[in-house]
Amino acid sequence: MNSMFEILMDLPLFQGVSRDKLSELIEKTPFHFLKFADGDEVVAAGSPCTHVKFIISGEVKVVMPCRYLRVKVSQVLSSPNVLGHDYLFGRRTDYPYDVRSHGDCGILQITKPDFINILQSDNIFLFNILNMLSRNSQNNAEELLSLSTGTVFERFAFFVVSLTQRNARDVRILYKQKDLCTLLGIQRSSFINAMDRLQERGIIDYTLSEILVKDRHALLDIVHTIEY
Repeated sequence: MNSMFEILMDLPLFQGVSRDKLSELIEKTPFHFLKFADGDEVVAAGSPCTHVKFIISGEVKVVMPCRYLRVKVSQVLSSPNVLGHDYLFGRRTDYPYDVRSHGDCGILQITKPDFINILQSDNIFLFNILNMLSRNSQNNAEELLSLSTGTVFERFAFFVVSLTQRNARDVRILYKQKDLCTLLGIQRSSFINAMDRLQERGIIDYTLSEILVKDRHALLDIVHTIEY
């Protein structure tokens, strides 16, 4: 098994931090290591976010339901992804998604008070978390504009991107067609045409109840570089 130092160096919060600083943190900070078997609950939707959770081994499946609509977005995440950093502070501090172990997995979690102490101990930690939070915020702003004025392709792409992490795999949308069209603000005929064209390009596979995103990066590329 990797040493504590190697584990921390792989995590986004600790990128660029000196070995001496990490050694100091290891001595002073209580890091909690948790193990989960396949299918175990890691996070329940609606539960309070009191820890930052880092995936350090294995994978988890994250499922986010869209409130009041029959639409769910799922993704599989592996190390070094983070759970909860964008819900630890702010007006809403409860998890909006369910997380279960996808096979055996390991989680390193840090309590909110300890996490705050880490952020205050060195500007590098603060810059790292601000970059992570800013990236999420910027994506949400782009999504809002695309959902209100963009093409069908842009609306769908930013919907997927805003609810999934950059290196997520096995991204799936379980949906009722009427509800997803309502969410995106588009007509069913336009939705079907767009899904057919994305499927022809090998970016997605879809049925009447599920969309599998085969290439998340290509979904973004096609929005940014091709006119429809």
